[in-house]
Amino acid sequence: MKRVLRALALVDGEHYPDVVVEALAALRYEVVGAVLLGGTEKLRGGVPDYGVPLWRKLADALAEVDVDVVVDLSDEPVVDPRRRFRLASRALSHGIPYVGADFRLDPVQFAPYSQPALAVIGTGKRVGKTAVAGHIARLLSRSREIVVVAMGRGGPAEPIVMPASPSLADLLALSRSGAHAASDYLEDAALAGVVTVGARRCGGGLAGQPFASNVEEAAQLAASLGPDLVLLEASGATLPPVEAGASRLQSAPNPDVQAFSVASTRSGVNGRWRSRLPVSL
Repeated sequence: MKRVLRALALVDGEHYPDVVVEALAALRYEVVGAVLLGGTEKLRGGVPDYGVPLWRKLADALAEVDVDVVVDLSDEPVVDPRRRFRLASRALSHGIPYVGADFRLDPVQFAPYSQPALAVIGTGKRVGKTAVAGHIARLLSRSREIVVVAMGRGGPAEPIVMPASPSLADLLALSRSGAHAASDYLEDAALAGVVTVGARRCGGGLAGQPFASNVEEAAQLAASLGPDLVLLEASGATLPPVEAGASRLQSAPNPDVQAFSVASTRSGVNGRWRSRLPVSL
């Protein structure tokens, strides 16, 4: 028999408690707790009884109870879109789906990867991911073998290895063949002076999952080259869907908090930090 999923509900005091209790009972999950996010307009003093254990902070609840899904039953004015994204970020960083009235956000599915890897990710486009990845690669390549896997919206149909420091003639030949000769993997190879593997992706979800990509194949190709470390370079706010030992989150200068949205906790790689890197950064 299929196991019933355990849920943590997010509620607020702008709803009468009996309305919330009825909604909880109608869920197709086993509700094992609730988080009261605020609001007192429809509460008559004291702690409301929703029939399940109650917390005041989502972080505390997630630390104390194991759940399969977080269900958002709150609404404005207690929870506006900005706060909702922050709550979703918290759940996703624990590898837990976040479900609302008309949406569902799932954690990015990272393919297992045995190669030591560092992901350079960002809160959006033009925040300096390629510059940072190139700088890290250039520094580490002084004493170690580094390969950069860079995915982009104009990357190659099949993962391709670019030797370090391609010449201008090499890049012109690519351009004249109809290929995208300014892709990030080419920039990394030319400016960082390291071997790179080019990949492509299409689309990107609110949690950072690409709709389609060949990054997993590119990462395996990079591993076959025998490097000490693979750098996985993100594209826009979309994540490389390959498991990394650690991540470096790059953001715009003085970003508005809303710009972080779900990406603000992506660097936790589903909440699991592991130290498998051969160097300290």
